[in-house]
Amino acid sequence: MAPGTGSTRKRPATKAANTKAATGTKAAKPKAARATKPKAARLPANVHEVARRRVALEAASPEVDGGRFPAKAVVGDAFRVEVDAFADGHEMVAGVARWRHETEAEWQETPLLAAGNDRWYAELPVTQQGAYSYAFSAWVDHWLTWHRDLGKRVDAGQDVTVDLQIGARFLRAAIARIEAAGSPNGSAADAQQLAAAAELLEAGGEEGTAAALAPELDATMRRHPDREHESAYARELRVVVDRERARFSTWYERFPRSASPEPGRHGTLADVEAELPRIAAMGFDVLYLPPIHPIGTDHRKGPNNAVTAGEGDPGSPWAIGSKDGGHTAIHPELGTLEDFASLVSAATEQGLELALDLAYQCAPDHPWVAEHPTWFRQRPDGTIQYAENPPKKYQDIYPIDFESEDWEALWLGL
Repeated sequence: MAPGTGSTRKRPATKAANTKAATGTKAAKPKAARATKPKAARLPANVHEVARRRVALEAASPEVDGGRFPAKAVVGDAFRVEVDAFADGHEMVAGVARWRHETEAEWQETPLLAAGNDRWYAELPVTQQGAYSYAFSAWVDHWLTWHRDLGKRVDAGQDVTVDLQIGARFLRAAIARIEAAGSPNGSAADAQQLAAAAELLEAGGEEGTAAALAPELDATMRRHPDREHESAYARELRVVVDRERARFSTWYERFPRSASPEPGRHGTLADVEAELPRIAAMGFDVLYLPPIHPIGTDHRKGPNNAVTAGEGDPGSPWAIGSKDGGHTAIHPELGTLEDFASLVSAATEQGLELALDLAYQCAPDHPWVAEHPTWFRQRPDGTIQYAENPPKKYQDIYPIDFESEDWEALWLGL
């Protein structure tokens, strides 16, 4: 229809309408997004154990190979231990080092001291030989934080009425801890002191402020900290404590067979005993002897590793064992076990300790070779492997095979 006649022009059909006209079916409605139910948040299984332990403990020292091996110390040392201890925020951290001897069931504690930059240390008294265990614990100390901040507020001239009320709560909580513990070690007096101080803090004013800042009150509160949420170092560590000579000593080596005052005669343990005053007078405190066991005769070496020994050649003391015995016997020409006991006793009187060369190897005629042939390596030709340092050969010594199938009996024998 022409314009101006009062009629209107039809609008173009939509795509959906065209589709309907073309197919004769209803257009599909767009799908609404499917609502998803949010998953319930889950905390880690162990979160209740660690959630409020805010102090991190790291880098303990000494800690040998991650605690695999013990540290070493000497009786009487002030054994210094260190650890990093820090927490979030600006609250103060406190902690203890714990230790106990292997014969003790109860732990002892000493406070950790600040070394700076989140490093803490303590000196542990190690008063007896043996192994000690030591560990670390630390916590955020709300009393120390409050006490520090109270001093700053007072210095700034601020109103501390409410702060004193907070401090009184800390005191009341400490009293409750003392009572719950049964007031050990005379701490009932501490509880009385804290109760009196709590009343002063609750009353407020200058007297309450003075009581709150008193060093005596702070010292008492430090003895009864709130350790409910303390953190512990990841592992217990160990230190082996030995006598002083384990750290430093002076050794004198003596071949007993050379100790005879008579040329041509084989020396004895008694001859060595006669030399002890002279050795001690030179300042030595350890007498060191090479193996004193019977020396093998089979394949005995001569001087300078000569393959054949001459008549009267004594052989190497490291070629241990013969018909006279093995590692539990004394060479007959040196003396007897009674002579050895006498040497030990005389050395002790002279302030000397005795050190023996412990050589785990055997001569071919050592009793173990016949009794336990599997303790030694067998060669394809049926012989036993002797010691070698190519091109050198030591036919008078059989090394022990520590990988032997019979290793359990070998260990017991050694």
